Amino acid sequence: MSDPDHYFTAAPASDGERRPLRVRLAGRTVEVEVARGVFSPGSIDKGTAVLLAQAPAPPASGTFLDLGCGWGPVALTLGLRSPGATVWAVDVNERAIDLCRRNAAALGLDGVRAGVAADVPDGTRFDLIWSNPPIRVGKAALHELLATWLPRLAPGGAAYLVVQKNLGSDSLQRWVEADLGMRCERLTSVKGFRVLAVTHHG
Repeated sequence: MSDPDHYFTAAPASDGERRPLRVRLAGRTVEVEVARGVFSPGSIDKGTAVLLAQAPAPPASGTFLDLGCGWGPVALTLGLRSPGATVWAVDVNERAIDLCRRNAAALGLDGVRAGVAADVPDGTRFDLIWSNPPIRVGKAALHELLATWLPRLAPGGAAYLVVQKNLGSDSLQRWVEADLGMRCERLTSVKGFRVLAVTHHG
């Protein structure tokens, strides 16, 4: 029987019982909590694993964003690798946000702040954005999401997006350049996934 919820459902109706999962993040094995009704509840998905392995090391401090945080593998990695940073972990899925908060607290990551978009103060600029964006929400919704957040990069900041090649990574790269007026370069291509690096022109 298929799960009735999408990972971008705001309030999943499926069984929300939390269960432990052991994963490797930032070079160490940690235990996190996951549940049905969120993105990739059984493991770190392949795209996220590529992003975590291929993105350049984050700065030691700054203001970071994990866009579409799920249960938190990206935000937790950023928090573990850069304990001096503030890491905003944003999602629409209430269960994912709760799991990310719980996982950050369990790992002692005081700098990780999980919430919905409205929880991020207006005017916040990001030195770094890492995202495995929700491609399956559809092109219009995806473009709206990225047009909201990518221009909030601070001067000198960078965003790293992982997108499956056969789900439109090349067309997304062209859209970022043409419609947002930002530089978008292919950092690498691994296992059918592209990692795109987005920066301001100039």
